[in-house]
Amino acid sequence: MASFDLSPLYRSTVGFDRIFSLLDSFGHDGGVPGYPPYNIERTGENAYRISVAVAGFTDKELDIQVKENELTIRGEKKSEEKRQEGEMLYQGIAARAFERKFQLADHVEIRGANLENGLLHVDLVREIPESKKPRKIAIGKQGAQVIDAKAA
Repeated sequence: MASFDLSPLYRSTVGFDRIFSLLDSFGHDGGVPGYPPYNIERTGENAYRISVAVAGFTDKELDIQVKENELTIRGEKKSEEKRQEGEMLYQGIAARAFERKFQLADHVEIRGANLENGLLHVDLVREIPESKKPRKIAIGKQGAQVIDAKAA
């Protein structure tokens, strides 16, 4: 399997630094690395969207879970009776089960998901708690005084 240099992507993303490390090693476990295809886009300063191509799947056949810093998207077609009376000559639309995992950076939260035109969109936002944001400390004679970083 060919290895891809993803280092340029590390410089242009915020919040998904570990995701590219995962992608770097993906495919070595015998899985199908290209199914289903997906996009990761930045929609704002601290907002992101993962879009997964899930044509042919309904919302009931998709499962989205977040555990710790890992987002898992699964799809499994429910067994159906054949609705068509004719025979299938060619089946190019994949209907196999899949599982796609994404490592999320710290403080990245899921804002919602929707299924539209065969694409599953998962919206994410990175919200750093006030206690983790940088603060400026003023130097004084009697003691230190904290100044809000935004005011400085």
